[in-house]
Amino acid sequence: MTRTEYPWLLPSAMADPLDPELPGDRAGGRGRSRPRRTVRDWIVDTVGFVLAAFIGLLSVEASEQYGNSDVITFADQLVGAAACCALWLRRRWPVGLALILSVTQTIAPSTGGALLVALFGVAVHRPFKQVALVTSAALASGVVQVFVRPDPTVHPVLGVVIAVLLVLLVTGWGMLVRARRQLVVALRERARRAEAEAELRAQQAQRAAREAIAREMHDVLAHRLTLLSVHAGALEFRPDAPTAEIARAAGVIRDSAHEALQDLREIIGVLRAPGDQGEGDRPQPTLATLDALISESRQAGMTVALDNTVGDPATVPAATGRTVYRIAQEGLTNARKHAPGTEVTVTVRGRPGEGLTVGVHNPAPTGPVPHVPGSGQGLIGLTERATLAGGRMDHGAAPDGGFALHAWLPWPS
Repeated sequence: MTRTEYPWLLPSAMADPLDPELPGDRAGGRGRSRPRRTVRDWIVDTVGFVLAAFIGLLSVEASEQYGNSDVITFADQLVGAAACCALWLRRRWPVGLALILSVTQTIAPSTGGALLVALFGVAVHRPFKQVALVTSAALASGVVQVFVRPDPTVHPVLGVVIAVLLVLLVTGWGMLVRARRQLVVALRERARRAEAEAELRAQQAQRAAREAIAREMHDVLAHRLTLLSVHAGALEFRPDAPTAEIARAAGVIRDSAHEALQDLREIIGVLRAPGDQGEGDRPQPTLATLDALISESRQAGMTVALDNTVGDPATVPAATGRTVYRIAQEGLTNARKHAPGTEVTVTVRGRPGEGLTVGVHNPAPTGPVPHVPGSGQGLIGLTERATLAGGRMDHGAAPDGGFALHAWLPWPS
């Protein structure tokens, strides 16, 4: 017999995820070493040794009563003692030890207890194929032992039944313990995976919330900050402007900065935990506040024409009206940045059941356009917002060379 023919007899092939003593690499990776036994391992091995020794002593005592010679009885005692001592190697050589004990049991009944303990260890720590092999060997040795070393007080058929039942009972008990340990390992792995998935979902939700807040901050603050940029630029390039015009521009800058701070405070308030004390939030913009937005833009020097055919803006759902407000706000902001001095037309039409449309159009600028930072992220965010609301939004160059923005939003009847 060579090692390559029976690799399952090698210690290195005995690794099992349920075995408390898995082999570890030695320094240099050229060998295997096993960790030291824990207190629990010592207790289990000691109990197994005592149990095997007790069963062996009962077998030896029965052998003496059956009239066996002193030589046979002494040989049984030696073999039984050796088998019990060999149990301390069962963690390293479980399958090989169980097979050897199966052979010795046929001629030495005192090794029966050691065989049952070794069989239990194999059933707990080894896969089904190895368990089936060892169990078959134990069953065969039990049957053979009944006829080689018979018990005069027990009928051979009953002896075979008892041997088979003992082997199957120990094997079933060990496989039950193994199944329970596998279940515990699986539940722990599932719990670990669930925790990792929950943490990942929390991170994704946090990232989505941050992106939503970032888009909201852009929608709210871009309009205010553009006003600040335009009027500050006017004061910089026209230091000789009339005092009244300078005062008006300074007032617009002050008001816009105040409004920007208020809007920023409003958005940051979303991040507060429930129960945190803070200032009361201002009402969110709706379609009813669109006129105030147009008036604010006109005060900033823009020429804005509003065509609103919605008779009662209060009947428009709040979320839809807020989206319309943000679209018009972004359109006015872009026109002020990229087409200053042109007339901007804002159109709002619709009725319940047909939806609500909003359009912002500005012609091409006639003079030089000042450079104002911008990357188009506002239009991307508005397109996404309109899509999430169940509508759509298109934007791009108009036939007259200007820029047009058009959106449709649902308005339930």
